[in-house]
Amino acid sequence: MDRYVLLVKAPKGADITQFREEAKLLAEKHGLKAELHRCIGLTVDGVILYKGGVVLIKRKNEPFKDHYALPGGFVEYGETVEEALKREMKEETGLDVRILRLVGVYSDPNRDPRGHTVSVAFLCLGEGELKAGDDAKEVHVVPIGEAGKLPLAFDHAKILRDALHPKDCW
Repeated sequence: MDRYVLLVKAPKGADITQFREEAKLLAEKHGLKAELHRCIGLTVDGVILYKGGVVLIKRKNEPFKDHYALPGGFVEYGETVEEALKREMKEETGLDVRILRLVGVYSDPNRDPRGHTVSVAFLCLGEGELKAGDDAKEVHVVPIGEAGKLPLAFDHAKILRDALHPKDCW
């Protein structure tokens, strides 16, 4: 059976009972079955080591517009997390990356104000020419010792700490 998802964005706490019933009826009319489940978003984040520092972007869009963050984004259907990481790093920083290791999986339901988002974070080496693109307003190489002192978006300070000081994890 193939599965398709219709992404319905509703305000937190909204009553979707009537919508759910109408969606079920519409699907049945077309010989299909519809179920509404709250869904989790899957993302990737990259801690990129490059020219003696770590790569941070300044976000172009909300949430956390104009805040520093690790480059990253949503995994697309049919992609592995590793493929998504390489694509997102290229789109946001212009860099090709070589994955060194998995940093961790970050799943706090409140880590992203847009909704429950789980991120798979990787430590990488960056290669190529640094250039902001996609969701990145700016891209910077920050000395490793300074990066952890910046107020970062989401839970990126924890991801950065875990990537650079793995003995302190957990």
